Amino acid sequence: MGEEQPEVGVIHSQKELEILYQSSDLVAVNKPHGLLVHRSIIASDASEFAVQLLRDQLGQRVYPVHRLDRKTGGVLLFALDETMNSLMQQQFADGKVDKTYLAIVRGYTPHELDIDYPLRVDERSAGSANAKVGTVQDAFTHLKTLRRTEISLPFGKHATSRYSLVELTPTTGRLHQLRKHMAHIFHPIIGDRPHGCNKQNRLFKEQFGMETMLLHAERIRFRHPLTDEEIAITAPWQAEFSRMLTVLFDTPDVNANTLPA
Repeated sequence: MGEEQPEVGVIHSQKELEILYQSSDLVAVNKPHGLLVHRSIIASDASEFAVQLLRDQLGQRVYPVHRLDRKTGGVLLFALDETMNSLMQQQFADGKVDKTYLAIVRGYTPHELDIDYPLRVDERSAGSANAKVGTVQDAFTHLKTLRRTEISLPFGKHATSRYSLVELTPTTGRLHQLRKHMAHIFHPIIGDRPHGCNKQNRLFKEQFGMETMLLHAERIRFRHPLTDEEIAITAPWQAEFSRMLTVLFDTPDVNANTLPA
């Protein structure tokens, strides 16, 4: 009998990751917010990592082919052998993987916006960027506003608070690119530390008991490097992201566009 494959979309214990896609050489999971991809000296407090959890879940070695911040939830892709790991990492490096994120941010964002704002390599990103500290690298993100809302929650001198649900499509892959870009245009992602607004983050903690960064890696699309098959993988919203969609926008159904005319 062949080896039994994990059932896609089913979690059998709290230690297991939700599998979104699996083939003979690739597997994608819905990474929880707050889970590190792998061990890091800058996060010595962590005891669980996506690499180890998935390795134990599948009973084989796995290779993360791209990065996803600890605070970001959503699609995380792994290769199941070294050859596929190398091929997929090259696709990411060449910009051949389409990535789409959802974020809840402060204020009313423009309907659409192309953000062209170079980012400086710091000590934390030097290794992953393969560049010297201080180097300035191009960084591009497309923003599309899906929803806007105004709620009766005083903030500073304002009697109400405004927020937007945005779709973010990066065409470069710099460390913390989306977080830095949203802070740069003065629409920081809720729950982002250190790039976001500390007062807003504190407000969400006090009013909603919410400390999760509201950035979700919703979808990736690419062509399989060996078969040329187009693969699209989508991650369902996780509990806190879904809850805040309901709290702020009345419903988590983002297909019903309620943007003002």
